[in-house]
Amino acid sequence: MGVLDDIKGKAAFTPSSLLSGRGGLHMAQIILCLVTFLISAFRGGSSHTYWNYAMFAWAFCAIMTLIITIIEMFMLHILLKACLDWDDFTTGMAMSSALMTVSVAIFYANFYICRTCLHGWIVSILAFLSGIVYILEVVKDKFLDKKTGSYLAALPGFWKVLEAFVSCMIFVSLTGYRDSIPLILCVIAYIIPFPIIPVIIATNILKKLKNCLPFNLDRFVVIFLIISVVLYVLAAILWPIFIFRHNPYPKDCPPSYCIWAIQFMVAFFTFVNLILFILDLIFTLLGICNFKRT
Repeated sequence: MGVLDDIKGKAAFTPSSLLSGRGGLHMAQIILCLVTFLISAFRGGSSHTYWNYAMFAWAFCAIMTLIITIIEMFMLHILLKACLDWDDFTTGMAMSSALMTVSVAIFYANFYICRTCLHGWIVSILAFLSGIVYILEVVKDKFLDKKTGSYLAALPGFWKVLEAFVSCMIFVSLTGYRDSIPLILCVIAYIIPFPIIPVIIATNILKKLKNCLPFNLDRFVVIFLIISVVLYVLAAILWPIFIFRHNPYPKDCPPSYCIWAIQFMVAFFTFVNLILFILDLIFTLLGICNFKRT
């Protein structure tokens, strides 16, 4: 009853709280993402995977920020603190949204900006502004408010966020693999770890769920990371060999949409994720061995 009375006493809707500090940042994030989404949609649909990823990112970030704002506005996070670290969750979501919006802004500017493309310029500028306001929230949480994360906004969880993010970059860049069995094996290697990462993140965030598991989660994570490293080593060997064999850089490759460059991005992000998985494995083993981590 004490918690419920505390919520009733504090959960008063005050419009002024949405225009200053954290509330103001959230309103700016929601408005910028929605406006960017609508203007990009007004231009018309596209079969381009980067356009689809951009639309998803703007919608996802706006919806998650709106949900967090509503929960905090009515003090419902006081109830949620019984099963998760709310500050860790919100800071982690801000970091994830910053990664998504900044990457979208870079991709959109690369593919849709030209000297006469006013629409592309407007969307790109709004996209960069969306990324900036999310970065501002991360800076506010981590450096001004000195919030310390327990998982998602700390090193163990942020490794997982980066791994999932880079995996998304690989998926939206995949092309030219359908007629090659080794390249199909690479795609399978990318797919296997991806759905397990959000499950690990959710299990660590939900403290009650983690305590109910019939097995040691840290050992499961170590096994998962070892398998992921093996899969990405395989992909890091096969993808460059079979995608670039008899496939030199074309002289007439358009700068805004060069298939060879996109295929190179897959190879690049494969090595990036391989490094992330290796580092994650090392830090996880150090944590299990009770080494202090900064």
